[in-house]
Amino acid sequence: MMKTMTCLAALLALMFSLSAQAQNTAPDVLVKNTVDEVLAVIKKTKDQRTLVDLAEKKVLAQFDFKEMTRLATGRAWSQASAAQQQALARAFRPLLVRTYTTALSQVTGDYIVEVKPLMLKPGDTETVVRTLVKESGRKPIAMDYRMGSTAGGWKIYDVVVEHLSLVTNYRSSFASEINRSGIDGLIKTIEEKNRKVAEG
Repeated sequence: MMKTMTCLAALLALMFSLSAQAQNTAPDVLVKNTVDEVLAVIKKTKDQRTLVDLAEKKVLAQFDFKEMTRLATGRAWSQASAAQQQALARAFRPLLVRTYTTALSQVTGDYIVEVKPLMLKPGDTETVVRTLVKESGRKPIAMDYRMGSTAGGWKIYDVVVEHLSLVTNYRSSFASEINRSGIDGLIKTIEEKNRKVAEG
């Protein structure tokens, strides 16, 4: 699982280093144009603060956090108030930052990323960018990036690694916490985890 998350984190960094000027560029072209830039950063450092900065500036801006949080929360999302929804999305962000930067700090090998041709028709508002992460001597890992077109450009709302959905993975733990202590309990649990990490 750690190997999978490590590869996931590396490829997320490779994929979503997008500038404001590139918002209208096709998703697969964005991938190809940003691989070298972000891979160079990963190869040079494993410093946690540098990687957090990388994630904040180059990766997570391309996530649709509201949609990811909605999908991860499941049916309970519609029962949450607007304030609770905002609080959940706000708490979810650092949780993802921690997941990806921890994995990024463990990347040790040289990865080759193969981006599959994208079949995107005019007017499409949803797409999947399919990729393979290849490392010498290891079986390639398939990663699919589910993306939607928004006013701010293409945004990711789910990642599927070898048929394992990141959103679905969180949905299970979120649902368990909601069953125990409700929406506010889930928010409190996530915020507590984030606080403990921030305190070291």
